[in-house]
Amino acid sequence: MPVTVFRIDDRLIHGHVVEAWVPHLKTDEIVVVSDEIASDPTRRMIMRFSTPEGVGLKIFGLEEAFKYLSGTPAAGNILVLLPGLKEAADMISRGLKIRSLNIGGMHYSAGKNFSIGKAIFLSEADRGYLKFISGAGVELEGRGVPTDKPIDLMEALMQ
Repeated sequence: MPVTVFRIDDRLIHGHVVEAWVPHLKTDEIVVVSDEIASDPTRRMIMRFSTPEGVGLKIFGLEEAFKYLSGTPAAGNILVLLPGLKEAADMISRGLKIRSLNIGGMHYSAGKNFSIGKAIFLSEADRGYLKFISGAGVELEGRGVPTDKPIDLMEALMQ
């Protein structure tokens, strides 16, 4: 399946994704890429209950996700959700081609002292991942929902 959007959002499947991104992208399948979620039956079940009717859901750890997303494309649109920049950098390091990456929500926590926009808080490690991802030729944008004006993340990092 062609991947329509790769999105970083630490909440993964939630209201903005279900009510805005899925209809906007005409998503046929959501792929959640998280070793933590993939190994937690309760959290997998919550993700399934949160997925809109008629939209497929796959939950993979990083290795499985890489194999799946590197495989033969099928019909439909995929929305790939990753909980953080580390996972995106890992997928790129393994050789996955990502044309663009949407950063939707990286909420404040200890050590995340650099903010961009309303919902993107970065640690020093996150800033390094962004630079790595950008250096791999990936277009980066910050945007919570499709109707928001995109933020140029690399420009914001330089300020």
